[in-house]
Amino acid sequence: MKKALLSIALLLSVIATSPVAYGQVLGKKPDGKDDGKVIIQDVKRIPNTSVKNQGRSGTCWCFATTSFLEAEILKATNKTYDLSEMFTVRNNYIRRVKDNYLRKGKGNIGEGSIAHMVLYVMKHQGSMPESAYPDTMPGQSYPDHSMLQRYLKAMTKVSVDSRKRMPDELLNGLLDSYLGKVPATFEYEGVEYTPKSFQKSLGLKLDDYVEITSFSHHPFYEYVPLEIPDNWDNEKQFNVPIDVLIDVLDKAIDRGYTIAWDGDVSESTFRTKNFNVIYNGATEKINGKDVVTQDIRQAQFENFTTTDDHLMHCVGSAKGSDGKDYYIIKNSWGPKAQDHGYIYLSKNYVAAKTISILINKNALDKDLRKKLSE
Repeated sequence: MKKALLSIALLLSVIATSPVAYGQVLGKKPDGKDDGKVIIQDVKRIPNTSVKNQGRSGTCWCFATTSFLEAEILKATNKTYDLSEMFTVRNNYIRRVKDNYLRKGKGNIGEGSIAHMVLYVMKHQGSMPESAYPDTMPGQSYPDHSMLQRYLKAMTKVSVDSRKRMPDELLNGLLDSYLGKVPATFEYEGVEYTPKSFQKSLGLKLDDYVEITSFSHHPFYEYVPLEIPDNWDNEKQFNVPIDVLIDVLDKAIDRGYTIAWDGDVSESTFRTKNFNVIYNGATEKINGKDVVTQDIRQAQFENFTTTDDHLMHCVGSAKGSDGKDYYIIKNSWGPKAQDHGYIYLSKNYVAAKTISILINKNALDKDLRKKLSE
């Protein structure tokens, strides 16, 4: 995902356990003070791993999806893992540099990607624990990829201009310098692994996951290529109406499943200082309720009001004293940001601003699972 405003909090291991969070009702009076406060009560919070800090790196896609997969392992095995995000990021860079060269420099070599690209790396290169391949280099408190990006852009331009692929040793040397060298083998809990054997030991069934989206310029109940820059490998998502997507979210949470959420955070109501994010855009009154319709979503996507900004991890549901339904969202800006690293997105915000989600197929109703394979 493209780089958003990022916290520079230290990388700590914290899980927010308080059942009640206090957030600010959004919107300002003329004097600039907050209108008041709203109490948000958790309805269901699904166990998940500690909050991480992506620092000065546009790697939210990897942090959110890795957190999601750690929660999947926790649900299935009751074991807590801290998986290396940077092992995935590194292999994703190698893949996209090759893709960019074959596109004659017209590919995407930025930091952003989306959820399925984590699954791709796990399937093909494996994974590692954080202890074997840390997210930070010696002396760093948090990841900082600003110089890596500058060198990568310069080197890929030279490669394209010279019409010669970048030598593997040159690219690996750059990644070694800014992400660290990858050990061929490593020890974890007294057992020696390779990245592929470690991935196998996690027990994840990577074919059990599907990306779901909701846009009407594509047919519903079909796999479609979503036209966002970070979908640079043109992977297809399963397209459903927005009411179905929201139903999927609600039922998944009820069934104890979390979700990797890809969406827009450029709205004025999204602020790091606030715990709850409401939607203040267009709605339609249906049965006395303000509803975000499919047409409203589509219009905002096509006029670029809704953009592909940020991935986070949806870990539960909540209810506000303002009468709104919320989703509990785990962010990757460190445990000092927002509510100990968590934020609450209103249901209308999610309905309007979701780009796509990654979810376990087993969290879906049987009839929808059947449609996935038709």
